[in-house]
Amino acid sequence: MNIDCGFTRDNGWFRYRACAIIIEGDSILFAKNEIDDYYYSIGGGVQIGETAEDAVKREVYEETGVHYEVERLAYVHENFFNGTGTLDGLNCHEIALYFLMKPRGTKELHSNSYTNGVKEYMHWLPIADLDSYKAYPKFFNGNLKNISDTIEHVVTQYGDKF
Repeated sequence: MNIDCGFTRDNGWFRYRACAIIIEGDSILFAKNEIDDYYYSIGGGVQIGETAEDAVKREVYEETGVHYEVERLAYVHENFFNGTGTLDGLNCHEIALYFLMKPRGTKELHSNSYTNGVKEYMHWLPIADLDSYKAYPKFFNGNLKNISDTIEHVVTQYGDKF
């Protein structure tokens, strides 16, 4: 049985998430579903007994149909936000590890996925124009052109809108 490291209790929601930074050329890959009005990073919940690195490789394959290799861990993100869309009305707390993936030299993908029965679509967004999209996490804006060689710790609070 695969159980994500996360829970919902009363009006609180928590998740331990592994995420991918997939850059090909001048674009980064994001997902968007049929319900939410924003783009979000590729990735998902780490399962009990699974490493974050294994989780990000699994999630990337599930969402894209492509096996990407991990280059390295780039960001640890502590994220506090008020849920909207599929998380409407919840006070959310997320711990996310963002892994930089090795580029493949192509934007070709082989699938789109469903999360909790909701269809997801993959989108290559231009890094230079990222701030003109409603795309999360917002800390990507301006940071993806010069990703540090060290692991960065990012904390976003409710007003920062992840």
